[in-house]
Amino acid sequence: MRNQEIKILAIESSCDETAAAVVANGREVRSNVISSQIALHTVYGGVVPEIASRKHIENINQVICQAMEEAEVTLDDIDAIGVTYGPGLVGALLVGVAEAKAISYAKNIPLVGVHHIEGHICANYIENKELEPPFLCLVVSGGHTHLVKVLDYGTYEILGKTRDDAAGEAFDKVARAIGLGYPGGPKIEKVSKEGNPHAIEFPRAKIADGPYDFSFSGLKSAVLNYLNTCQMKGVPVIQADVAASFQKAVTDVLIGNAMRALDEYNMDKFAIAGGVASNKTLQEGMREACFKKGVAFYHPSPVFCTDNAAMIGVAAYYDFLNGKRDGLDLNAVPNLKLGER
Repeated sequence: MRNQEIKILAIESSCDETAAAVVANGREVRSNVISSQIALHTVYGGVVPEIASRKHIENINQVICQAMEEAEVTLDDIDAIGVTYGPGLVGALLVGVAEAKAISYAKNIPLVGVHHIEGHICANYIENKELEPPFLCLVVSGGHTHLVKVLDYGTYEILGKTRDDAAGEAFDKVARAIGLGYPGGPKIEKVSKEGNPHAIEFPRAKIADGPYDFSFSGLKSAVLNYLNTCQMKGVPVIQADVAASFQKAVTDVLIGNAMRALDEYNMDKFAIAGGVASNKTLQEGMREACFKKGVAFYHPSPVFCTDNAAMIGVAAYYDFLNGKRDGLDLNAVPNLKLGER
């Protein structure tokens, strides 16, 4: 099977991006179409699940048609359909899953349900053709913060994850608190360039019974307390300093946990993935830390860091090769854990 070209039609609708892609042989992206809803949700300061679901229904057919048109394929050329079935917003996931099942049934094409976090990890294979397991990967996004040992394609061991807020979620909440609005990650990164990352010493949480786990709710509370104290004392808040100091606190924890894991597990390859992985401060910090240890460092381009269907196509390809097939009873699983089926 490896000698023939295998084309995957991939669908991603776990949050507020409606996306479709065609991926050949797991590493060649023939098309990657993303319809973003950021402008719609900005008004509300975050993603509104009901609005996201309705927009997915409106967009999904045209996004899939565009992806196939750009890849110059028809459904007759497709060997399997990969679709995100969890974790994510249940209504949003259901739109993609229902669409994938309908196409699978109508054209008798094998169906492969893909874990969203697995998709983020697999985004690293697209531009780094030489990257193969085993390696360590830090997945940082709006909904997830996971430190994962990638043992093989489709085989993962979770070393640590967030106990409360994900890193991206903390970025969004702090951005809102200091008046930057949504989406928080890119806005904090931009403003931080003007600020002093050492201006305010925010806490870095360490978890006694989980050395690789993360917790950002205390950091978020510390930022809110700082803002309240400034307001009560009549002290002006320097937005850029707060943003830069908060960003440094987050990246210090992410880098610290990752480097300890590299030492303990003696790994020589490290990757980051997810929306927050496009943050240049995090990228540079990780690159420098990896360089000091002689560890190869990988990260996807920004378009493959945020939610997209190309990464789902890559994950589906390796699942397909491993013999994974799903039936028409495939359902959305909003709290799906990595490694579960």
